[in-house]
Amino acid sequence: MILFPAIDLKDGQCVRLKLGDMDQATVYNADPAAQAAAFESQGFEWLHVVDLNGAFEGRSVNGRAVEAILRATKNPVQLGGGIRNLAHVENWLDKGLARVILGTVAVRDPDLVKEACREFPGRIAVGIDARGGKVAVEGWAQASQLGAVELAKKFEGAGVAAIIYTDIDRDGVLAGINWESTIALADEVSISVIASGGLASLADIVRMTMPDAGRLEGAISGRALYDGRIDPAEALAILRGTANRPRGLFDGGDA
Repeated sequence: MILFPAIDLKDGQCVRLKLGDMDQATVYNADPAAQAAAFESQGFEWLHVVDLNGAFEGRSVNGRAVEAILRATKNPVQLGGGIRNLAHVENWLDKGLARVILGTVAVRDPDLVKEACREFPGRIAVGIDARGGKVAVEGWAQASQLGAVELAKKFEGAGVAAIIYTDIDRDGVLAGINWESTIALADEVSISVIASGGLASLADIVRMTMPDAGRLEGAISGRALYDGRIDPAEALAILRGTANRPRGLFDGGDA
């Protein structure tokens, strides 16, 4: 089970949004590369990066910051935001990304995603961002009528490495991950699912270790790490089974 620390890039800085609103951005580090190195030193083994400007504009905007991150960490990095065609995919994989995340294009052109999976096996993830169960695109600015499960099923057997499922209504507000919807999605497809949006505390970390979450690849954490609500060492120890579960979490006590 992997805990993916998140670096969301806006105007070259490491930020967190509230409910996906670009006007509600909190800057946590002006040096994303330094933040990537810090996450590696804390023991994290993966990194989740999103080019927020790119997601809205449909092209890479924070490319220099991403390249600096790749130089600063030995950890595998997955990147989403503004990647809309095969040339974008190939360019980023050539620069050293472990995998790219296709979101808007997965709705607009599912065949392109399938082609990318054939060209770059094991290195393509699909981002499914949902509000009220319906998929949102273009940096969450536009809603579609497509359901999250309906979209996920389009990629069964295509070779997608993972689905990153984000509940937009919980993103950045520390409300806790929508485990019910995330696990329900994972139960509908054979593709590994990564939970995103709202991870708030060690309760969510412990929830990741529950049997029904076993099919998940992991979860993404942003604001809770930056705000110090989650201690990296403690969280990673719980996931690795080297720490006792905090009392009161999912054992009949107060969560």
